[in-house]
Amino acid sequence: MLQDILDTTVLNNTVTDYLVAIGTGVLGAIAIKLLQVVVVGRLKEFARRTSTPLDNDLIQLFERFLIPIAFLGVSYLAINVLELHPILAQIVNIIWVVLGTLCAVQLLGALVEYGIRLYAVTRRPSSPAFEASLHALVPAIRIALWGIGVVFLLDNFGFDIAAIVAGLGIGGIAVALAAQGVLQDLFSYFSILLDVPFELGDFIIVGDSVGTVEHIGIKTTRMRSIDGEQLVIANTDLTASRIRNFKRMTTRRIVFRIGVTYETGLEHLKEIPGIIQAIIDQVEQVAFDRAHFASYGDFSLNFEVVYNVTTGDYATYMDAQQAINLEIKQAFEKRGIEFAYPTQVTYLSGANASGLSETTDSIESSGIESSGDE
Repeated sequence: MLQDILDTTVLNNTVTDYLVAIGTGVLGAIAIKLLQVVVVGRLKEFARRTSTPLDNDLIQLFERFLIPIAFLGVSYLAINVLELHPILAQIVNIIWVVLGTLCAVQLLGALVEYGIRLYAVTRRPSSPAFEASLHALVPAIRIALWGIGVVFLLDNFGFDIAAIVAGLGIGGIAVALAAQGVLQDLFSYFSILLDVPFELGDFIIVGDSVGTVEHIGIKTTRMRSIDGEQLVIANTDLTASRIRNFKRMTTRRIVFRIGVTYETGLEHLKEIPGIIQAIIDQVEQVAFDRAHFASYGDFSLNFEVVYNVTTGDYATYMDAQQAINLEIKQAFEKRGIEFAYPTQVTYLSGANASGLSETTDSIESSGIESSGDE
């Protein structure tokens, strides 16, 4: 009796076939749920003990996309046990392919976004500027993935992909030639986002352009110059130029020179390097390097001084240099050391000096006056 019921055929399938299909679906769903509760639950518990949120994001990512894909796979296996009408089988296959493609594209997009965030964390500390750039990059990647997904669906639906790609290729060549400059700037934009030579708020020098980065766009980057005007530079020009990024300067090496007169005594010349070192050592965020009597100049005895500012902030450097200059001035005045300035001394022999005096007397007696006005 039971065997007769199991062998009963309904819509080209026996009751046994239906039971096997239902059993496959139920057992598969139970297995997936157990996997989700046991394995994923333990992974979540482990992730809570770590300091980084990246492992939590990865677990949520797989739970969000892999579980639905697993249910789709189980349902596909269960339905394939049955012998369906060709039209119904084709409809089921189309539905499964569409849902599977949607889940796969979303999973790949999430994985790419996770990979970029992981790269950002491992390469350098995260920043709001980079997060803003990341949000601009991820949509472009997702568009490319959705394009691949659409091509995959069209291929499964029987369309001639080769002919479509060939047609798009001919049109694409024309579009690429017409928009060559725009495409170069677009690729340069992606290069800037991935390589990160600068960020929003960085003070950079590009060729003759100097300013703070305000906006990184798809085609151009905008900077605010020191004088206040806005500079708009094509991304291609930026990637092809040498960029000096002062925002990332951790230390600043300073070299300056001072000159004293040739009348300065030997003892004072020996004291000057020590005087300068003592002054620099008292300034905050400054590390003394060296001070030497470097050279004999045309009108001065030259000393070269080197020190390091332990921050890249320009205002801090200027405050330190000002304090050093004032202290050197005060120390030299106390010791009677004079700074040199451009001078020229002419030495005349006795005969030339008397001749110059006679010439001057003759000029005065003849009533000739020297004046600066003609």
